[in-house]
Parts: sequence; C-alpha cells; structure tokens
Amino acid sequence: MSQPHPTPASESDVPKPVAPASTYRLQLCPEFTFAAAEAAVPYLASLGVSHLHLSPVLEAVPGSAHGYDVTDHSRVRDELGGEPGLRALAGTARQHGLGLVLDIVPNHMAVPTPLRLNRPLWEVLRDGPDSPYARWFDIDWEAGGGQVVLPLLAGPVDSCDLRVEGAVLRHGEQEFPLREGTEGLALPELLAAQWYRPAWWRETATALNYRRFFTISELIGVRVEDPDVFTATHAKVLELVRDGVAQGLRIDHVDGLAHPQEYLGRLRAAAGDDCWVVVEKILARHERLPAGWPVAGTTGYDALHRVDGVFTDPEGAAELAARYGQSTGLPPWPQTARTCAREVLTGDLAAELGALERRAGGELAEAVRELLIAFPVYRPYPDEPELPPQALERAAELAGPAAVAGVRELLLRDPAFAARFAQTSAALRAKSLEDRAFYRYAPLLSATEVGGEPGSPAVSPEEFHAYCAALGRDWPRTGTVLSTHDTKRSADVRARISVLSQAPELMDRDGPAPDPHLAWVARQTALGLGRAPEAVPRLAGALLKGAREAALRTSWTDRDEEYETGVPDYAPAPLDLPAQLAEAARANLLGMALLHLSMPGVPEVYQGAETEYRALVDPDNRRPAHFPREVLARLDAGAVPHGPAEEKLALTAALLRLRRDRPELFRGYAPVAARGPAAGHLVAFTRAPGLLVAATRLSHRLAASGGWRDTRVDLPPGTWTPVLPARTGRSTTAAHSGPTGVTALLDDHPVGIWLRR
Repeated sequence: MSQPHPTPASESDVPKPVAPASTYRLQLCPEFTFAAAEAAVPYLASLGVSHLHLSPVLEAVPGSAHGYDVTDHSRVRDELGGEPGLRALAGTARQHGLGLVLDIVPNHMAVPTPLRLNRPLWEVLRDGPDSPYARWFDIDWEAGGGQVVLPLLAGPVDSCDLRVEGAVLRHGEQEFPLREGTEGLALPELLAAQWYRPAWWRETATALNYRRFFTISELIGVRVEDPDVFTATHAKVLELVRDGVAQGLRIDHVDGLAHPQEYLGRLRAAAGDDCWVVVEKILARHERLPAGWPVAGTTGYDALHRVDGVFTDPEGAAELAARYGQSTGLPPWPQTARTCAREVLTGDLAAELGALERRAGGELAEAVRELLIAFPVYRPYPDEPELPPQALERAAELAGPAAVAGVRELLLRDPAFAARFAQTSAALRAKSLEDRAFYRYAPLLSATEVGGEPGSPAVSPEEFHAYCAALGRDWPRTGTVLSTHDTKRSADVRARISVLSQAPELMDRDGPAPDPHLAWVARQTALGLGRAPEAVPRLAGALLKGAREAALRTSWTDRDEEYETGVPDYAPAPLDLPAQLAEAARANLLGMALLHLSMPGVPEVYQGAETEYRALVDPDNRRPAHFPREVLARLDAGAVPHGPAEEKLALTAALLRLRRDRPELFRGYAPVAARGPAAGHLVAFTRAPGLLVAATRLSHRLAASGGWRDTRVDLPPGTWTPVLPARTGRSTTAAHSGPTGVTALLDDHPVGIWLRR
C-alpha cells in the first residue's frame, strides 16, 4: 500500500521547537484589527487554545481583506493597528497564557495601486535592471525587449488615457515612475524609453515576463533564494520572533519558492530551534513531505482529507459519480483533471510555459508541456532529482521517449530551468486542480477540497488509523485543519454534503435543467448551507464564482454576461436535510471535530468553527469572526447543550482544555478495534496514557442496517470515565476494560470521550 503519510527527516536533522497545544486562526482585516483580536483573548483563553494564529500582519494593499498582498516587509500594517497594536495583542495574549503564530508570505508581493506602495518594484520600474532591487524579482528582461510588461490596463494602450503628471505617468488611479530624463518626450517615445511597458490585461498570457503568484498578475514573485532579499524581507518578522511577540510561523505557499529546503534551513537558523514552523504544502494522498525539511510539518490539508474521507461512503460516492456523469454528460475525474491541466497550462499559464519552452529549445517543447501536465504531485525538488515514473511514461507516450529523456537531463544539469519548472508545476497544479477541476467535477462537493482526491474520496478506518499512527510517530508537531480561509466549504458544510454519499438518491431531480452541472452544484451547496443567515445571496455569490472557475460556460477572462445573469436563479430557497439525514449530518459534524481535535498533530480551529460554522468559498469564509462567549459561559455553568452547534462547542472546549492542561494524554496512538455486524461504523482509538475517543461513521447506513446490535469493542485495561456526560445530558456511566457493547458505550450518541481513572 502506498505510504499515506510524510516521511520524517532523521532525528538529528529535525529541531524540537516548542509546539502549540492548539491554534486558533484569526482573519485580520480593517474591520477586525489587532484591538478586536485583543478583545477576544479572554474568551479564546477560556476556550482552551494555546496560540492565536494571525493572518499576515505586514503592510499590504490598502483595504485588503486578507493581507497576502504585501507591499512593505519592514512595517506592521497600519490598518490593523501597526506594530504597537500587534505588541499590545501579544502582551495581552501572554497574560492569558497564549502565544502568537504569524502567517508569513515569502513567495510574492503586491503589484499595487499606486505602484509606489511597493518601493522595491517602483525603483526597478524607474531604474531598470541596474536597480539594487532588480535582484528581488524574477524578470526576464530579454523576453520583454528590455521592459517589464505590466498588464494593468483595461484596454489596448492606444485606447487608454495615459498622461504625464510631473515625474509620473498616470492612468486613472494608477501611477508609473518615469525614467530619468524622459519627462519631456512625446507619449509614444516616452513609453518606448521606459523600463516597463503598460499593457492591456489580455496580453498577460502571451507577453508577461515576470514570475507571479499562480495566475495573478497583481502579485509578483520574490526571489527569497537570494540571501540579501531573504534578509530584507524577513527582518521585521524575525525581530518579532526574537522579541517574543511570536512563537511560531506559518509559511504560505512554500512550493512557490525556487529552493524550499534551502529557504527553510535559512529561516530555521535565523528564527531559532524554539520557533514552531509549519508549511502550507499540499500533499497528494501518496506523497510524503520531503525528508530533511527543518519544520514541524504541514498546515494540515493532508489531515483534512483523511478526516473527511473516513465519513464518506465509497459505494455511495461511486453511485453519485455515475449519476452525475449521466446527468451532465461530463467526463470522469481522471479525464477532467488532465483536460483542466492542459487548458490552464496552454491558456492561463502560456507565458510561463513559453519561458520554459524557450529555455529548453524547440525540440523539447512538447515534452516540457506533457511532463508538466502528467506530473502527479505539485512539484519536484532540486535535492530530489528523480521524477515520478508515471509522469515520465505518460509524457513519453505523447512527446516521445527521447524528448522526455532530454527534459529530464536538462532538469538535472540546469538549476535555473529546474527551479522554474518546479515553480510552474506548482502553479499549474493549484490552478488546474484546486481552481478549475474541483469546480468542474461535482458528484460530491465535500470531496472537492484542497488536498482531496475527488475521484477516490473515501478513506477506510484502517487507512485513517495507519495515517494517524505514522503521524504521531514521525510528525507529532505537524498542523491539522478542517476549515481554513482557503477551504471551498467549511467542515460543517462538508459534513452535511457528505451524507449524500449515504443517500445518493437525494440528488434525483425532476426533469433536465438548462445547465445540469450548475443545478447539481447548486442543490448540493444549498443542502450544505441549509438555513444559514443570508443563505440565498451567499449561495448565489458562490455559484457565480464557481461557474467562472469551472470555465464551462463562462470564465473570469471571457464572461458570458447573458449566462451569468441567470446563475442566481439556480440558487434555491434554503434546503433542509430530511430528518434522518440531518441526524447523520450531526454525527458527521461531531465525529469530524472529535477526530480532528484528538488525533496526532496540532489542531487548528478556524475562527467561529468551535461551534457550528457554515461558510462557503472566499470571501464568504473570511467575514469577521463572531465568538459564542455567552453560550460557552452557559455551558461552563452546567447547562445542557442544545443542538449540534452547542454540542460541538462543548466537545471542542473539552478537548482543547485537555490538550492545554494535560498534554501527556496526547503522546501515543492505538486503534481500538470493534467486532460484530457494524464494526465498520466505529472509529475509536486511545492516546497514551489514558484518553479514549470513539466516533460513529456512516450513521445513516448504520441505522438502515439495524444499528449497532451486538457490535462490541475490547476496551484497554482500566476504568474509563466519560468526559462529557453533564454537557450532553446523557447518563453514561464509567466503562470497564474488556468486551463492551458499543450501544452501551455510546448510549445512542454519535461520539464519546473517556479518561482512564
């Protein structure tokens, strides 16, 4: 069986940073500042988290709702409260026993409006390749005829109002610097004399000559592999670490870097061994984290896929795939993924592909293209030169063995080509899978999530246990997540949608729809969102974004206005799940939360997700947080929780507090096997020395088959006391070692937590 977990570095190579017990992600923005986060600290401390995980805090484009469009690495963002506000937040957090983890963005900076907000880029555009800042960016000056192509204009240059005002060239709110001595030239001569060329945005695919983030021309890649650039872009963050303001770092999009391992080694040396570092790295199901990376692990999308998968019925998922294909006429997953990869590479990433083909030479161009399309993971790494055999074989079928061998040899002998190939591969995987194929292939939307495998979404309990055991042994400090600012649907929306794998007949509809794909997506999304606040407009917004990303009938760059006008009509009124499936959704919601918070790793709770949290794709999932302070206080006072939202809050608080107060309980991992007719519906394990958890999976199928009946588990030695009886209203008593009926153990509740007395 393929390894479902990362491979660790040797014990001598891996530092032992002080890992959080758990993290709580806060999305900062002008509407939710450091002061707002500081006000939430007492509540978050009472919830049981040990660290606050902050979205990027450095200076960004004014009004940015996310902060990943950094403009100045030397300053903490004024709109959030500046450095005094951040240090005040850190101080208050420290008083309540909490630390901070910072999200940092080494791969790219903004191409902002006005451009002068990015001073390094402004000076490069003004002074050209001789600027001391030219080394900051991957610019192919030769491909641009000695100019940086800036695809920032709304139309062809001769149709745009470009005018000189003092020492700048102005176009609307955008300003461009003028090369010294060119101010008095006529406009055509002035444009030709600059170190840049303002261009229509439609020229991006063919003319762009700087590395960017994915396909976003407003985010320019940064060469942090250069030691001086690393120092300049990390000085403020490292100062905050040294001063004790931050105790951990999340590295955004590490696959965008030329040499990730080299970068991480430099970061580790600068930040020290006590700093907890995790990388945003999307691992395929069979892929392992590269050996030798001096990090605690990933941000946790690999864990998300396993937790989601164990609550997905494989037979129902296959039936949904068949029904979806019949309804829409769209191809199965493997063909969808390949088609999207080819479309994105030869369309959206044509400029990046062209740069690689020019460097490889015409005789190898086709092989470069086919190898990128066939690559099964995000990217190769310079220190691991062997390429996946399946990718080599697939590319050789289409481009010829000799050409593929030539590309492989070029990757080994040309480090610059190898780095750019890897960076392009990462962008291609992200854009073709996450941002196209996951929107185009929709049999079961809960499976189309970052790090997932829509063609094979189910994970057996045995595979889940193998993954967890390996994680606990090899990467015990890695991050784990269920909801993030990048998930297309929050965990609780996915929990509702995934019950369709137990009842695929719920997707039957009367009569064909004008767009059966969109109708399929709309119905599943409506069932997932349910009667959440403002469900209809939120659903309509997500459907329009999804339709553009899928690029079947409309797209971001070629919009079909008539089609888009009709998209909101597909948003149905809020849909309730039938009673039995609502109960199955509750079991999924609680079971997913239980496994996530008790499995190996450092769990992260996304803002608001300690209670039932239903959110769709951004910007819906980046709205300011609301904290259930009063509900938690009421539960702490002994109230019985009502409904899944309060049950989830009680469960989350109990496990977070155990992780914080009794970390020794989370040091081992051992599956607890069930025997009997419904054994496959239980996921149970112990953490050493005395924590037992159990969750019901596929509860709708379980009920239809007659329930637990005489299914039993062999409890480890000891007396096991339930943690949540008062909060669930149950009368569960202590359980003792030996064979125990699951019915008695769970008392008709989908999950349970016990401590060994």
